[in-house]
Amino acid sequence: MDHYDSQQTNDYMQPEEDWDRDLLLDPAWEKQQRKTFTAWCNSHLRKAGTQIENIEEDFRDGLKLMLLLEVISGERLAKPERGKMRVHKISNVNKALDFIASKGVKLVSIGAEEIVDGNVKMTLGMIWTIILRFAIQDISVEETSAKEGLLLWCQRKTAPYKNVNIQNFHISWKDGLGFCALIHRHRPELIDYGKLRKDDPLTNLNTAFDVAEKYLDIPKMLDAEDIVGTARPDEKAIMTYVSSFYHAFSGAQKAETAANRICKVLAVNQENEQLMEDYEKLASDLLEWIRRTIPWLENRAPENTMHAMQQKLEDFRDYRRLHKPPKVQEKCQLEINFNTLQTKLRLSNRPAFMPSEGRMVSDINNAWGCLEQAEKGYEEWLLNEIRRLERLDHLAEKFRQKASIHEAWTDGKEAMLRQKDYETATLSEIKALLKKHEAFESDLAAHQDRVEQIAAIAQELNELDYYDSPSVNARCQKICDQWDNLGALTQKRREALERTEKLLETIDQLYLEYAKRAAPFNNWMEGAMEDLQDTFIVHTIEEIQGLTTAHEQFKATLPDADKERLAILGIHNEVSKIVQTYHVNMAGTNPYTTITPQEINGKWDHVRQLVPRRDQALTEEHARQQHNERLRKQFAAQANVIGPWIQTKMEEIGRISIEMHGTLEDQLSHLRQYEKSIVNYKPKIDQLEGDHQLIQEALIFDNKHTNYTMEHIRVGWEQLLTTIARTINEVENQILTRDAKGISQEQMNEFRASFNHFDRDHSGTLGPEEFKACLISLGYDIGNDPQGEAEFARIMSIVDPNRLGVVTFQAFIDFMSRETADTDTADQVMASFKILAGDKNYITVDELRRELPPDQAEYCIARMAPYSGPDSVPGALDYMSFSTALYGESDL
Repeated sequence: MDHYDSQQTNDYMQPEEDWDRDLLLDPAWEKQQRKTFTAWCNSHLRKAGTQIENIEEDFRDGLKLMLLLEVISGERLAKPERGKMRVHKISNVNKALDFIASKGVKLVSIGAEEIVDGNVKMTLGMIWTIILRFAIQDISVEETSAKEGLLLWCQRKTAPYKNVNIQNFHISWKDGLGFCALIHRHRPELIDYGKLRKDDPLTNLNTAFDVAEKYLDIPKMLDAEDIVGTARPDEKAIMTYVSSFYHAFSGAQKAETAANRICKVLAVNQENEQLMEDYEKLASDLLEWIRRTIPWLENRAPENTMHAMQQKLEDFRDYRRLHKPPKVQEKCQLEINFNTLQTKLRLSNRPAFMPSEGRMVSDINNAWGCLEQAEKGYEEWLLNEIRRLERLDHLAEKFRQKASIHEAWTDGKEAMLRQKDYETATLSEIKALLKKHEAFESDLAAHQDRVEQIAAIAQELNELDYYDSPSVNARCQKICDQWDNLGALTQKRREALERTEKLLETIDQLYLEYAKRAAPFNNWMEGAMEDLQDTFIVHTIEEIQGLTTAHEQFKATLPDADKERLAILGIHNEVSKIVQTYHVNMAGTNPYTTITPQEINGKWDHVRQLVPRRDQALTEEHARQQHNERLRKQFAAQANVIGPWIQTKMEEIGRISIEMHGTLEDQLSHLRQYEKSIVNYKPKIDQLEGDHQLIQEALIFDNKHTNYTMEHIRVGWEQLLTTIARTINEVENQILTRDAKGISQEQMNEFRASFNHFDRDHSGTLGPEEFKACLISLGYDIGNDPQGEAEFARIMSIVDPNRLGVVTFQAFIDFMSRETADTDTADQVMASFKILAGDKNYITVDELRRELPPDQAEYCIARMAPYSGPDSVPGALDYMSFSTALYGESDL
């Protein structure tokens, strides 16, 4: 400080103007002042390569006095006179006194002639004035200065030490503990304070003076005996000595402050690099999990059995319930970490973090979208495969039943058609054979529909990729080949019988009528048995009601069928009566049909047994469908409440994020309350998941009572959790930005009002044109000319470094605050560098290790490895190398 208010200086110096000159006559005090002032002067003169031996003699020519003033002030005085005459000496001393006076110091009763004459009192008074002005006056502690400031500094530093009570600059220092406490407070390794004793002042003083001279570069200004042997040590000598301690330690304090500032920068760099490493690892792990999961979800290898497909569905449920939720949380945390890192980098004026290729947030979102798309497709495929296998099992069973019935019917038919019994038969026998053949043809035609059904079922099994299609096809082909052979044999036998018919004219009409009525009735009974034993698949209560209605209609036809049965049996009984009455040679069997009354009665009894079984099966299925309907309604009742609740919460969070109600802390508190209420809602989601699992286990595939599916609820819930977490993170980043940049709440409200005004669609972001209009409204001169477009492009590169085409509110306030923020910039680093470097223009690695903590020193040195310092000092770093290592090429 080179300039002072002259009035304040005079006011302070006034008490010293009338210093008691009689006291200087005290030999003890004069001795102490001589030693102290001489040592103090030499501590400065040695910087110029000289010193004094006798304080009143060596200053008489004024040369060393002028040199002393130049060293302690850092200024050049007028050129001294080199002559040895008295006038030359007086001229030099006057130049020195004039320089002292120019610094606002009023000299009283001190003239050049007295100094030249070697007046001890005047010389010591002059030196004391210089000490006051240049060593004590600029001391300032808590709004006190000079003597009071120095005394307060001593009291503050020695307060924690026992037996030390600094109240003045004379007797408070006699025991030497005050000097030792000052040294121990700043350099505790130099003195073992616990071993000092108050009753041994000589040891205490000698210890302090020796340590100060050896380690602190403070010359020994007094002898311990001078202080101990005096009832009241000289105040000026003690003040001079103590001021040397103050200046020695205040310089160390500045170096410590500079080191702390660099430590802060290094700590921020280390923290940011750790966040970057954490992001890279978390992103890599998440992408790797997605990469491994998608092929599993895209695997469409079908299974042959329902059990295997059910196991796949259970594995998919485990994935949804156990494996995916933690990854959803990791993805949300990844986005939060990324936003926090970018905010910290912006606040420290560092470039935006660009993750490794393929690990951007957008890349992760794209991969996550592919995962969810594959997940959706895999679930649809599983359900379709289960339906397909269920349909296949039903068709395969139906094919086996129809094929078995047909094969049983065709058994022996080829042998029958190949018989030559008509060659030796009578006319009646021929006619009987012909009628029998006609009945067979009728039966054959009736079975045509069954054969077509068997072929159609086999074709459908092939189209649905049934795993056992080869055996089905082989059996179907065998049936078709046999059917074609039966047709050919039937046609051949008919031609033979028609040739013989002209020779045989007798026919038994009753047998023929029996055969004609028994065959259709037999087919009807076989069809009824097939229908009654046929398995059914229904999915709704309406479908089972339809089957029940059809079954009731079938039961209503049974009385008429029974009448038909009795009528057919009556025809047979009539034939038997005629045979017995007229003794007809009929060989005991009906020549027109192989259907016996016993078969008809047996099949009829079987049909009557199957009817109650069918009733029971329909009743059980009806009960199952009623249970399924209850499950549908139970799920729908919850889903119709949870779905709108999620939508409402999303809208409320959106309003909170764009409206300006209260401070950011109020908004953050409100959002955390919302987050707590949302988390407390999780049991209802879990309950709905349980109901959904019951529905899937019951193989219920549709629900007319609600438009919400479990997938909709899951996606909405995940979006709600992500949105509330992201919104809270944005508000926290806004608070961080506001506090770091010193933005007031009114400024934040003004920024939010401007942002919301141009956010027409309430999306929480501004497009380029909206953002441009917002800047213009805030006073930015951005025209449509090339210069304005270039300026706007520069601003967009700041607020949208990832070129997403939108500007978030966080980026907006970061930009607005950046325009006026006063951050820890390169100027402060330059100042810190100069403090550490001192008068040099470089700093060495050893100095870094001495001034910084070990871990941060080694970190800084490692970052500086690519740079080099001045050629003349190996291992040292100049300012540009130092700042480039801390901030990078682009920041400085």
